[in-house]
Amino acid sequence: MHSETMDEARIGGELRAVAAGARRRAARDGDRQADTAHLLHSLLENDPRARAAVGERQLIRVLGYLVQRSIGYGMRWHGSVEEPGPGSGPGPGTVPGAAGSGWSPSAAAAISGAAARARDRGVAQPNGTDLLAALASDPQSRAAEVLRRTGTDPRRLLAGLPDQRPPRPRDVSC
Repeated sequence: MHSETMDEARIGGELRAVAAGARRRAARDGDRQADTAHLLHSLLENDPRARAAVGERQLIRVLGYLVQRSIGYGMRWHGSVEEPGPGSGPGPGTVPGAAGSGWSPSAAAAISGAAARARDRGVAQPNGTDLLAALASDPQSRAAEVLRRTGTDPRRLLAGLPDQRPPRPRDVSC
């Protein structure tokens, strides 16, 4: 069993079940690290807002692909380390909590990205759409590859996610 990383602790209660599910899935798959595809799979199983953002028709395709991956279809990823793509956050080896955490560097970057998105909105802990946005924003991630292979454009998905920022006070001066 892996201990909770600093980044994982920042995601808070709402996404703890997602993180735990991704770790279990990775262990069951025989992977030494949970990657962004494990996170995506667990997120879509656990978070109704993330499922709604993907859409019912695409959700069936994405989950079907992820199930195939978990039974061996994705063996080409087995044993390889998933690194974050350019522009997706801190570079390889600089992702807080990645080294020895049980998370691939890309998954650790996604967790950090979700926490940053929540902070930008002025809330302490991210929700499922924050994590979905972080997963879709790295075009090199396995999660983005899964989305593309199932006909879901990660950029369109990202653009369709609610910003969730609190409304700005209106200027009522005359």
